[in-house]
Amino acid sequence: MTPAAIVDFLAEREGIARGRSLLRAGASRDDLRSAVACGAVERPRTGVYCTPRLASAQRTAAAHGGEVACASALRRRGVWVLDHEERPHVWVGPHGRTFRHDGCRCVTHRDDGISAFGDVSVVRALVQLATCLGDEAFFAAFESAWHPGLLGETERAEVRAGLRAGQRSPTDIARPDAESGLESILRLRLLRRGIAVECQVRIDGVGRVDFLIDGILIVGSDG
Repeated sequence: MTPAAIVDFLAEREGIARGRSLLRAGASRDDLRSAVACGAVERPRTGVYCTPRLASAQRTAAAHGGEVACASALRRRGVWVLDHEERPHVWVGPHGRTFRHDGCRCVTHRDDGISAFGDVSVVRALVQLATCLGDEAFFAAFESAWHPGLLGETERAEVRAGLRAGQRSPTDIARPDAESGLESILRLRLLRRGIAVECQVRIDGVGRVDFLIDGILIVGSDG
């Protein structure tokens, strides 16, 4: 199998595949070595091959042993995530093996399922994030994913079902109109203190405001 044929095979599989899949498709071990040597493909770890165009997050996850997960998968979809460290999050399945690789700072996730390559779904990423980063980070990410339409009614129900009973209450007060993660967190904190707020209120002579408390106090959350 030529390097170009190997690249085509990988491209049909979102840019990455195990070596044994390539061998079954007709490539020899010499073919794989030649493709790596000429730069046509790369090898994130032993037995795994990818195209040079594969996203760096997916390459790092493959090197570690699985899929881009949790905060990392959400951030790649444009979801607002409260995660100051921004370490790579990788899902390897409940019994998956992890691999040493250069500069590894990965957070390993071992929830149930069979991991492969690429990115976990938005639903799985949100469920992972609830346990990994806590309820405020989850709430902000949940509303951020809902706002642009990444979460439909079915997906929201799946997220709720995937959470532990004690984690579900934030989904009951979530809204689709939050325009920033900070706005979501502020509203959650106010509600937990028993302070009722109106959100995204239009006031004559002022315009639209983030929050209105008791009809008189305007609160903005621009960060």
